[in-house]
This record gives sequence, structure tokens and C-alpha cells, in this order.
Amino acid sequence: MSKHLAELRWKPGPGDDFLSGRYSRVHEFHFDGGAVVSASASPTVVPAPFSDAKNVDPEELFVASLSSCHMLWFLDFAKRAKLNVRSYHDEAEGLMAKNAEGRTAITHVTLRPLVECDADVAMIESIHHKAHDACFIANSVRTEVVVEPRF
Repeated sequence: MSKHLAELRWKPGPGDDFLSGRYSRVHEFHFDGGAVVSASASPTVVPAPFSDAKNVDPEELFVASLSSCHMLWFLDFAKRAKLNVRSYHDEAEGLMAKNAEGRTAITHVTLRPLVECDADVAMIESIHHKAHDACFIANSVRTEVVVEPRF
């Protein structure tokens, strides 16, 4: 199979007091292709100034990875079906709640893809179903992932 790496870099900011819990949660991900993503704890979990709302947080990354994986599979299956996809827009949403074990988790993710192509509703729904079944990320998590195509 394959290996996938992400390098995370963090250090305390000036004036931080780590041991008292007053420290920045801002960090960076460095990927092998050169992309750098500024990240932080979610401001809903860690209030400012110790988080940065303009940075991506782990919960958003999780939802985005499900959305991205689904889209990539959808595009592949659409290409195989000879459908010309002109655009793909997803408004994915993750819900954080207590899971069955009572732990806080992203328990539900809804993908809401809007695809512009020359295909009927049944064909698009069928491709979304195949994409969901093939998605590596959806197959890797316990979170309920629902696909609600928009038309």
C-alpha cells in the first residue's frame, strides 16, 4: 500500500506560560509537496487568544478530508462513466457530540455536493453511492458519513 506523511510544527509564543495552560495552540502542517497549512485549536474548544479562528482546526481538517476524498472518487467514477463534470461544490458539515461511549467526537458528517454535469439525478446519486463506498477516509472512521447530493 502507501504511506502518507504530515509534519506538524509547534512552539510556544512569546509571553506564553505553558505550565499554567496559557499558551498558543497555533501550529503548522508541512506536507511533502511543499504546502504549509496554518492550524489551531478550534476557537469553540480553546478561546482566543490561545487559538486563531482564521486557521484551520482539527475538526475542520477531518470534515474537509472526508469531503475531498469523496469528491476525488466521484470525479473518477464520473470520468469512467464518460460524464463531463463542469463543477463540484460541497458544503460539508461535521457535528461534534458525545458518542456511544460518552466521549466527545465528530459523530456525524454530512456532505452536500452540488455537481454540474449532464447526467440525470439517478446517475449522479449512483456515482455518489459508489464514491462513498470507495472513499478511503470514510472507510477509516466510525463517524456516520451521509451524502446528500444537491440538485
